[in-house]
Amino acid sequence: MASSPARVVIVGGGPGGYESGLVAAQLGAEVTIVDTDGLGGSAVLTDCVPSKTLIATAELMTEVSGATELGVNLTDVEGDPSSGVHVDLARVNARVKQLAQDQSDDIARRLEKEGVRVIRGRGRLDGADAVVSTEPDGTESRLEADAVLLATGAAPRTLPTARPDGERILTWEQVYDLTELPSHLIVVGSGVTGAEFASAYLALGAEVTLVSSRDRVLPGEDADAAGVLEEVLTRRGMRVLARSRMESVTRHGDSVTVTLTDGRTVEGSHCILAVGSVPNTQGLGLDTAGVATDEAGFVTVDRVSRTTARGVYAAGDCTGVLMLASVAAMQGRIAMWHFLGDAVSPLNLKTVSSNVFTAPEIATVGWSQEAVDKGEIAVNEVLLPLAGNARAKMQGVHDGFVKLFCRPGTGIVVGGVVVAPRASELIHPVSIAVAESLTADQLAQAFTVYPSMSGSVAEAARRLHRV
Repeated sequence: MASSPARVVIVGGGPGGYESGLVAAQLGAEVTIVDTDGLGGSAVLTDCVPSKTLIATAELMTEVSGATELGVNLTDVEGDPSSGVHVDLARVNARVKQLAQDQSDDIARRLEKEGVRVIRGRGRLDGADAVVSTEPDGTESRLEADAVLLATGAAPRTLPTARPDGERILTWEQVYDLTELPSHLIVVGSGVTGAEFASAYLALGAEVTLVSSRDRVLPGEDADAAGVLEEVLTRRGMRVLARSRMESVTRHGDSVTVTLTDGRTVEGSHCILAVGSVPNTQGLGLDTAGVATDEAGFVTVDRVSRTTARGVYAAGDCTGVLMLASVAAMQGRIAMWHFLGDAVSPLNLKTVSSNVFTAPEIATVGWSQEAVDKGEIAVNEVLLPLAGNARAKMQGVHDGFVKLFCRPGTGIVVGGVVVAPRASELIHPVSIAVAESLTADQLAQAFTVYPSMSGSVAEAARRLHRV
């Protein structure tokens, strides 16, 4: 007699949730997703997809700004420099929201096709073997589960002295309701989110001030890369207030005031708060199910996404493990492969590639410069500026570089950094080299197109030969 399919209940429909649902369904499980805010989660509806769609328009404006160097004159009928190239933010944001919804709808259709049941409601654990779903009308249902996966994500962190109002004081999830370009945008926070929005709105034509509590932009990224980005942004007119901590943000009609802890104030038309994230783990029944969290409220997981409760897994931003959509999806897949007995390799963060979507972009993979400087790993390294790349010259690209790390002796590539337009695409060969333990010679000997930006990856690898 055939056994019944395993019952998998997933709480949350973001990348960690829907990707794990697809894997579980592929392996024959009976899958239910309990989702509150819309399939795709914040990654699709309020974060990654919307922000990168906005940034796509910003990229075009960045390219337009360099048109004169390439021999293209943007002039009006009188021959004066044109003031007509501008952004219609209402149309941009309408496109942003439509694309986000379209992507969410695509996910819904895929789940339906694969036989995954989706319940619109708020889920909470009822012990370690069941989930209670509360639907919008208050109806509750208990879903028995052989395995539960928590993928509830995280939300923008706010402070009592800087309360978002959705109009002038904004979290990064609220910017897409703007219909007019801010005349002066103040971005509080110089991490990835803050730097991306500051770079984007600067390209869109806004005056931008970036408030950084640290001594540089992107304190968590490669220092050489961050230095290039900050130099480019300040050259383009951004004001960066380093070592400046925000005390409060207040609104006065159509203006906002950011007060710093040293008493200085910055006046602007709008303020975006990019001061971190908090996990959506309240009210999930974690304590009664025996699911441990850290002091910040993130769910504790191992490298195959298991929590401290047997049969309960977690994936994505609610775990605080390298908060990227790609990592959330991989955590979810690993959880289902593990539970359903498929071949599985534990999560290896040293093979994760990530990207900062600024102008220029910053892409990284593997061991970092910081780890090298701390003596955590011995490497040979090379940094090759893009200024000598033929394709870069053709396209008017002056800023950026390729940096590679390889192990002494073996020459195995263990990390890399690319700073360039569309570095998110250029990092891929380096990611393959890191994931597959290729040597710098093997990376160098693969053909590249001439002329191409990717030629600099191969050239950097060649310079590591017998270093």
